[in-house]
Amino acid sequence: MKKWFTDIFYSFPIQLVILHLRNNLLLIGLWLLIALLMTGTVAKLYGIRYLFITPEYLGEVNFWSYFFVGFAFGGFLMTWNLTTYLLDAHHFPFLASLERPFTKFCLNNFIVPLVFITVYFGYTIHFSWYYEYWDASVIFQNCLGFFFGCITLLMLSSIYFYYTNKDILSFLKIKKKAPNMVGKIAPGRRVPTVQKLKSGERHWRVDTYLNESLRPRIVRSVAHYDNSILLSVFKQNHVNALIVQLFGLVVLIILGLLIDIPFFIIPAGGSLFIFASVLVAITGAVTYWFHRWRISIMVLFLICINFITRFDLFSHKNKGYGMDYTQELVKYNYQALNDQCMPDIVNEDKANTINILNNWRKKFGKKKLDKPKMVVFCTSGGGMKATVWAMQVMQQADSLLNGDLFKHTTLITGASGGLMGAAYFRELKLQQDQGSLNDIYHPKYVDKISGDLLNSLAFTIVSNDLFLPWMEFESGGYIYRKDRGYIFEKQLNENTNNVFNKTLGDYKAPESDATIPLLLVTPSIVNDGRRLVISPQGVSYMTTAPIGVEKRNEVEIDAVDFGRLFANQRADNLRFTTALRMNATYPYILPNVYLPSEPNLEVMDAGFRDNYGIMSATRFIHVFKDWILNNTSGVVLIQVAGGERLEEISSSDDSGIIESFFNPLGIAGQILQLQDFEHDNSLGLLYDLLGKDNFDVVRFTYEPSNQNEIASMTFHLTKREKNDILEAFYLEKNQKSFRQLKRILYNAK
Repeated sequence: MKKWFTDIFYSFPIQLVILHLRNNLLLIGLWLLIALLMTGTVAKLYGIRYLFITPEYLGEVNFWSYFFVGFAFGGFLMTWNLTTYLLDAHHFPFLASLERPFTKFCLNNFIVPLVFITVYFGYTIHFSWYYEYWDASVIFQNCLGFFFGCITLLMLSSIYFYYTNKDILSFLKIKKKAPNMVGKIAPGRRVPTVQKLKSGERHWRVDTYLNESLRPRIVRSVAHYDNSILLSVFKQNHVNALIVQLFGLVVLIILGLLIDIPFFIIPAGGSLFIFASVLVAITGAVTYWFHRWRISIMVLFLICINFITRFDLFSHKNKGYGMDYTQELVKYNYQALNDQCMPDIVNEDKANTINILNNWRKKFGKKKLDKPKMVVFCTSGGGMKATVWAMQVMQQADSLLNGDLFKHTTLITGASGGLMGAAYFRELKLQQDQGSLNDIYHPKYVDKISGDLLNSLAFTIVSNDLFLPWMEFESGGYIYRKDRGYIFEKQLNENTNNVFNKTLGDYKAPESDATIPLLLVTPSIVNDGRRLVISPQGVSYMTTAPIGVEKRNEVEIDAVDFGRLFANQRADNLRFTTALRMNATYPYILPNVYLPSEPNLEVMDAGFRDNYGIMSATRFIHVFKDWILNNTSGVVLIQVAGGERLEEISSSDDSGIIESFFNPLGIAGQILQLQDFEHDNSLGLLYDLLGKDNFDVVRFTYEPSNQNEIASMTFHLTKREKNDILEAFYLEKNQKSFRQLKRILYNAK
């Protein structure tokens, strides 16, 4: 029994795992992180697991989508083997005496990858069968695609190493050393001495290893071999490993040049495996070159990167496409904030908006007794989930009300994906009014706006943005760099048949004559926490509370009128897709946008200040309260929310001492719930301003069905998630809201 245990414990595969746990915790941790993401243990709400288990390629989940994920996984697996071979092979000098030492190292280094692959296939099969209801034949075909993709990459790598890696027999035949390329490539890394190599045999005991036939073989002593030849084997193998890693990076950069070609945009899960490969290669390279100095070198490297990227030559800041960055930068300071909300400017913008409201009022006839209800839409953020939900609510409700819902709508506000869906339906209504479209209620439009945006994003991050974007494109007469912001807008336009291929100024006329409702895009300003209000109309009245115009400095200016501040930088020429992207800037997934001011205004997702659009709606209604009371029978605020407003109260009673230390910071993670409280306070103010008989709130809330989990909050939805969101409109809770809305609109007199 003891001998059996000893034989297993001192086998090469087991000793490699022990060595990894001792020396390569960062590399092992990367495997663990990917497994946690893949199974939804981590970041489940953001839908990252679907990128691995239901990957899409060219809009389809099939054999080829799994093939490319498998191919990328094969690259990750090979990079793992190359890196650990570089770092750890010298602990096992017996390898140098074997034929094809690197091949045998890979075969014996199988335990960690095998555990991962087992978990991957098990979880994928379970999810496909129980959640996607796929046939066994489809599941088998998809898994086969992953397997063949992985095998294809490994076979290509094996062919290269077969013809380039030399073993000890080759050096005994030619009786010469391999050139000391390692010393040239990695001067900071000391190749172990011969004495250390041989003594290592005693320090790291290995009794058996697996050969190519997966049969155990006894490890033989290498004491009788020429010491210089043993070192030559490792040196030459190391050089090949470094060449392969460098070649992989070059291929990645070349793929970055092809981001405009859909055929080369691989599934996002594959992109994540590629990114993991880059991390493994970098970690291994730094460790290999600098050994015990690796932590210090990595810290120094990060400090240097941070320093040099302060300069324009080595820095890339995403810009507002269509804007003029060649003009003198506008000064952004408190004086500029005050200048935009001077009484004469605010009164001018209010008069212009009242004219728009009067045009809207004319749709309902001239009888003063027939006062219509004014509808204000507030759509929440939440990625593609919120996009589909907002589109479904607007499309279905407007259809069932024979187009009257949008006829009553004067304003649309919101954040992130919700505003994107609302903007899409608004554009469809505009094209219908212009005679370009007929049936705007067709389900195909939901399919279009819900098209995948994440695959191209993830691929561009890995293949282009990590290496400092340098390719250029033209927009509005100006030149910009291609990055993930560019590819996001390009993919969005492709998904929607280019209906958003417009500038902000293109919407000024149809908004002015009330053909379509006003739409406010309100991203958050990173510099000072204010909101940037983007509209083709003058909206200076949105920058402070009404009393702030009359009594200067009594209340804070909390927003910026984008059009006025950047008038000289052609604000009206801003791409509308850029405005939507600025409003939906997921941290790190999409780049923050830098505007042409001094200092640069850095803007990101609207959800950090107002994830539901309530703040904007409240300010607008407050400003035009008198007109509303005189010309309407009240306001209906429709809140389209992508999830339950109230969550279960979590407990901290069983927290340990470390958890308790971080508990005071937990409230920062409740930003959306804190907004709920503040928004309800704002709605209470509107009840007081308009009167309880002149103000109604109707909520349409997405809730998953009993057999489904809540849809992920990302730019990718599975078919099951999308269908669940669409069906949520017919839940009794939302049908009750629709009946309430219908009763309010048609009983209004």
